[in-house]
Amino acid sequence: MQFERTKANRICCPITHYLKFCASLLLLSCAVASAGCGLKNQGTDSIPTEVEETISTISDDLAWERYDKIYNESSSLWKRDTTDEQSAEVLKRLRTQLGKVENRTLHTATEQRNSGGPLQGHVFIVTYQTKFEHGEGMETFTLLEENGSWALARYFVNSTALK
Repeated sequence: MQFERTKANRICCPITHYLKFCASLLLLSCAVASAGCGLKNQGTDSIPTEVEETISTISDDLAWERYDKIYNESSSLWKRDTTDEQSAEVLKRLRTQLGKVENRTLHTATEQRNSGGPLQGHVFIVTYQTKFEHGEGMETFTLLEENGSWALARYFVNSTALK
């Protein structure tokens, strides 16, 4: 077996180098694995249950054409920007042109805490890739936390089927 002298005047053999290499590799693997634990999951786990429930309720209300209910349960921002009649008219038009939602897949979920601008406070912006009866598009729900619960602040659909 061949030995070599190190800077510390210690004698090392190739097995010692191999063990140090393995230990370093193990530490690097652990560091990479633990860093991955901090990544945000873009699945439904990244959305709080209360936000998911609010979006589900709004989706059911849209499916059953309960536009007055959507307006009444929306945030003060939604009510400031539109009337009950305008809100219902736009939602009816979306329903007529796109049809019912067949399925949706989460695209992004972003949580914000804003101290200024129109969306002040605790906000969740959730975007889905959505398949409607008459086309596909991106559907965005912007929810604002008011009085301890989540309420619709904005709803946006971007689709080539909207002409």
